Amino acid sequence: MKKSILALPILAGVLVLSAFKSVNLTEEITSINPPAGKQIVSKWTVDKPHTSVRFAVSHMVVAETEGTFKVFDGSVEHTKADWSDAKINFSVDVNSINTDNDYRDKHLKGDDFFNAEKYPSMTFKSTSFKPLGKNKYELKGDLTIRDITKPVKFDVVFGGITTGPKMDKAGFKATGSINRFDYNLKWNQLTETGSVMVGKEVEIVVRLELNREK
Repeated sequence: MKKSILALPILAGVLVLSAFKSVNLTEEITSINPPAGKQIVSKWTVDKPHTSVRFAVSHMVVAETEGTFKVFDGSVEHTKADWSDAKINFSVDVNSINTDNDYRDKHLKGDDFFNAEKYPSMTFKSTSFKPLGKNKYELKGDLTIRDITKPVKFDVVFGGITTGPKMDKAGFKATGSINRFDYNLKWNQLTETGSVMVGKEVEIVVRLELNREK
């Protein structure tokens, strides 16, 4: 009888410990496989060494001048596997503009164009990311240059996702164009034939690589 009485607390302790481990295991499984209806947000950051922001504009009607922005940052968040609810934010440091010509870069940073001293950043915030099939998307959002914000559209190609032990990677290429006069990039000198020396349409190409840490 004494042995039975002594065994009762031990049995109770085992049952308590067993119940505690069961709760922890359930919580761990839930964190990996969340209940139906609970959304997990995938957060991606820009892999800067493997991303580029380029632009091109016509010059003297017959040629093009290209340039890049060297300093930028951004993030992407989504819950759906097809990225259709993606929220995309991107910013560019105007002072990082580079056209391989110091005189031209200085002019672009001035008030004839960006006025980088007063407006040091350009920003983009998405409003929709629509899947079109075959890894193609239509990206719409608000682009702010100087103190002017206007809606823009980009054609996007999704390169896919690769997985690794420490992080996942995703790749995109976005192309679009804007009218620079819409953003008060106002310099406008005419050629002898009356054509605009620097075109009004600016082509933009962003090659984007993203990281998602595990």
